[in-house]
Amino acid sequence: MCGRFSLATDIGLLQEQFDFDFNDGLNLRYNIAPSQNILVLGSNGNRRVGTTMKWGLVPSWANDTKIGYKMINARGETIDEKASFKNSFRSKRCLVLSDGFYEWKKDEKGKQPYRFVMKDRKPFVMAGLWERWDKGETPLFTCTVITTTPNDITKNVHDRMPVILPEDKYDTWINREMNDTNYLKSLLVPYPAEEMVLFQVSTLVNSPKNDVEACLEPINSL
Repeated sequence: MCGRFSLATDIGLLQEQFDFDFNDGLNLRYNIAPSQNILVLGSNGNRRVGTTMKWGLVPSWANDTKIGYKMINARGETIDEKASFKNSFRSKRCLVLSDGFYEWKKDEKGKQPYRFVMKDRKPFVMAGLWERWDKGETPLFTCTVITTTPNDITKNVHDRMPVILPEDKYDTWINREMNDTNYLKSLLVPYPAEEMVLFQVSTLVNSPKNDVEACLEPINSL
């Protein structure tokens, strides 16, 4: 699964790299947790547009928003079959920006967190879905991160990883007129391990209350 990540990159640098419109401010985030607002990109037909959504997808048909706590991830293998995700997969796909994600591995001392980043340390895009829920006083916009099988760098820590999209697939993914689900599913594959690195980080990451820069700092590189 993908249950924690970071986006500790200045919004100006993100806009320069990913070329999108965004008119709000954005705080640096070192330890993003489910149920919190995250930055996602969609398309208005001509441009990529950034917005914030709550992490944990609430399907439009749900009666209770608490379902979102169970919907932080969507398995890529069955995304076109599950009632919670199949409608969003057809027409409500988004790009979730990140500059690193965390996973945990049990050892003799307990749960050791690891951070996964690109070798060049640049931010990247995780494939996501979004939904609008209209059963409250105001519309609620939520999203989920799609996961896939692990690559060679993640498999020793966890048996799932987020789907990281290559740059040439960004606009295809958020194109709402793209409805070739077989092709879209073909994009939901492990990212090349040779382009990533991992390292141990402080157990500060274990608590979402610790949204501090120290969460990013390596303890041991592997």
